[in-house]
Amino acid sequence: MTSKPDKNNENDQSNENDQAAKQAAEVDNAAGKAEDAAKAESAAKAESAAKAESAAKAEKTEKAETTEAAPDVETTEAAPATEKAETVNDAQATETAEAATGSKDSTEAKDPKATATAAAEATKAAAGTTGAKPSGLLHWIVAAGGVATFASTFLAWTYTSEFPGDLTVTGYPGGLQVLTLVAGALLVLFALSGLGVKGLRWLTPAGSTNALRLLALGAFGTTWYTVLAIAIELGGLINLEPGGVVAAVASAVPLAALALPQDARTPAKPRELPSWAQILVLVAAFAIGLYAVTYGISTEYGELFIGYLILAGFVAAALNKSGLVSRVSAIASAHRQVAAIAAFVAAAVFPFTQDSDTFTVIAVNILIFATVALGLNIVVGLAGLLDLGYVAFLGVGAYTAALVSGSTASAFGVQLPFFASVAIGALVALVFGVAIGAPTLRLHGDYLAIVTLGFGEIFRITVSNLDGNNGPRVTNGPNGIPNIPALDIFGYDFSQPHTILGLEVGLYANYYLLMLLVLVLVVVIFSRAQDSRIGRAWVAIREDETAATAMGINGFRVKLIAFALGATLAGVAGTVQAHFQGTVVPEMYVFAGPVAPNSAFLLAAVILGGMGTIRGPILGAALLFLIPEKLAFLKEYQLLAFGLALILLMRFRPEGLIPNRRAKLEFHEHEESAAQLDVPEQRQPAESGAGTAKAGA
Repeated sequence: MTSKPDKNNENDQSNENDQAAKQAAEVDNAAGKAEDAAKAESAAKAESAAKAESAAKAEKTEKAETTEAAPDVETTEAAPATEKAETVNDAQATETAEAATGSKDSTEAKDPKATATAAAEATKAAAGTTGAKPSGLLHWIVAAGGVATFASTFLAWTYTSEFPGDLTVTGYPGGLQVLTLVAGALLVLFALSGLGVKGLRWLTPAGSTNALRLLALGAFGTTWYTVLAIAIELGGLINLEPGGVVAAVASAVPLAALALPQDARTPAKPRELPSWAQILVLVAAFAIGLYAVTYGISTEYGELFIGYLILAGFVAAALNKSGLVSRVSAIASAHRQVAAIAAFVAAAVFPFTQDSDTFTVIAVNILIFATVALGLNIVVGLAGLLDLGYVAFLGVGAYTAALVSGSTASAFGVQLPFFASVAIGALVALVFGVAIGAPTLRLHGDYLAIVTLGFGEIFRITVSNLDGNNGPRVTNGPNGIPNIPALDIFGYDFSQPHTILGLEVGLYANYYLLMLLVLVLVVVIFSRAQDSRIGRAWVAIREDETAATAMGINGFRVKLIAFALGATLAGVAGTVQAHFQGTVVPEMYVFAGPVAPNSAFLLAAVILGGMGTIRGPILGAALLFLIPEKLAFLKEYQLLAFGLALILLMRFRPEGLIPNRRAKLEFHEHEESAAQLDVPEQRQPAESGAGTAKAGA
């Protein structure tokens, strides 16, 4: 048995242990509270440091804008003050970095990643503070050169009216002087935007240096082209008036932009505009585009068209480099339906802006060419199949329509309604596409190209021999099928002018509006096919057919669908072309020639405009049809000049004028930074160390 004193001792010892445990718990609670207070204090310091850093950045931005708006005048007295300001800013940046990093014993040990991020931001702020300031003086020189170039267009450049455009009038710019005037005005606006003038900063969201360089080269090239053209055509520089000399000298002054420091940057997110304001921006952009295109098509002589091409090329590149095109494209993407309607309306208005049918005829041919190019874009751009005989499918549709539309030279002697002839033309082209594609699409690369080239030549030779002598009389041989009647759709005679809503629609305007509707239909088909499962399969085969086949894609079937669909769209365009031309002959469907459309021009339109896109082939077709038409005055040098233009375009834009993002990255991978890839920022867990490690891995 245990004695009573022993029991009392045990009770006392147990009480002491309980009190010690309570005291230890109180100490732990106090330590936890102290730790929480330390964390709260550290967070408060970090928050205050972030606010201080934001205020410092805002102050630096205001100072940078003020410095950029002021002339770049460096004096000996200002140098010490600048050095002192840089020293103070460096000290502030260092203090901000220290405050953001917090205590070395707690913050760095618990969140080293946040510490590194804060330190990097502080380093960037310090680097931005001590960076070189932009040269305002050069901007003012460029602006002054732009003003002088603008003013020189109001002087007479030559004393004789023998040079096209009548550049002899003082006080009224004409001809090529108008192009120089536009270049001077753009130089002034972009130079002032680079200086930070309020109301003009929106012109250069991605920086002004590259845009100013291109505009300066455009103004110089356009003006000096005009001066040299005057000297060559009139027999020497003696034919220049003092105004021409002033223009030549003034246009050289903006070349000071080549010495500007680089200020290219990733455009910041713009201020959100109301929906109605964004729609107005789209309407204004399409209106300006319509006017520019109309002016280019309506140029009355070759010298003016070449000057237009020079200036338009540099201006388009400048707008792209300034970031303005990206801003408008972003607005158009946010309002796709409005942009589509505005584009259609702008295109539909074109024939009503013309005084004669001369340029409307050119526009109709461009639409036919663009429609066929979009069909070829399915085969080449999406599926990656090189087809060198695609123009034959256009001929199949045209000959089919000519045979069933009531032509006096038709061997069948039938006249079907337009929609029936379109359906038959598309169906026959589809059959030819499947018949040619089924045995040949198992070939690849150059072998497929050779077979399709052979098909195109076989078609031309066959229709040339079906004249009743070398074969049955079907196509009338080399004479073709003439006297194809004009279209008559539900009583609407396309051979007569009509008045709609008070506007007169002429003979060729009828066909223009019809082809515009056909082009819209083809665009819808192309976009739907591109975004479908079949479209994704086409792209997969184009990139790597072996990998696509391994993933379960039937390559032969998918390629045959692309070939058949492209042939069908070309056949539809051919039926309209037959009625518009009034005759079809074999020489219209050759592989290569000086006049579009032919297979070489069609392929060039797709590659030049941008494979796999919708706008690219349309723009490429317009340029490839318009340039040879406008360069006809060069006579035997026409193809030489056209070839040089193609070489220059492909040298500086190998991915096409309007490339898709994949092609742009492939050709300009070294110019793309990680910030420009629009990769969404991933949110990291705030407290879970395991989550952070997993995300980092």
